[in-house]
Amino acid sequence: MPRLFVALEVPRNAAMSLSLLRGGLPGARWIDVENFHITLRFIGDIDGRTADEVVDRLDRIERPEFQLSLSGVGSFGSKKPHSIYAGVTPAPEMYALQAEIERICQRLGLPADPRKFTPHVTLARLRNARLDDVVGYLSGRGNFFSSPFMVNRFVLMSSKESVGGGPYVTEEVFPLYESGWSLGPSTMVAHPR
Repeated sequence: MPRLFVALEVPRNAAMSLSLLRGGLPGARWIDVENFHITLRFIGDIDGRTADEVVDRLDRIERPEFQLSLSGVGSFGSKKPHSIYAGVTPAPEMYALQAEIERICQRLGLPADPRKFTPHVTLARLRNARLDDVVGYLSGRGNFFSSPFMVNRFVLMSSKESVGGGPYVTEEVFPLYESGWSLGPSTMVAHPR
């Protein structure tokens, strides 16, 4: 069974902006542009029945689309950096969506994600990169900022077991409803799917 995770896609124009950050760091293995994404919840290896339950529950999520932008770059692993990422400007709607997905996964018996949700787009995995090189790379690109983009869906993706960084396959797509639509307590307004 492939490894599953729930993510937001990075649109082409933002991905192209991110691609300009590639290079100039020895020991970096750069992620392919088509594999850029923002992970909302890593699920991991699960059986087919559980995967079907996850899809069924995710398909019931009713949340509005929202706007995001990417800003800044950083690294994970303070003394021994292991990856470079682009940050995501905080959006309450993204955090609410992520929290609902986390609750769904836990209700289905999946263990809680042990890591605090830190929205980001991984740009590179590092192997034997020197701390000074990483600091130099980050200081020269810290003012990165993408144009805002609309998030009108989230996806269930899979990856083959590997060192990381893809290739990723979109398994299911879950639309968010247009912001102009409303779901009131007494009248449910239909929205296109």
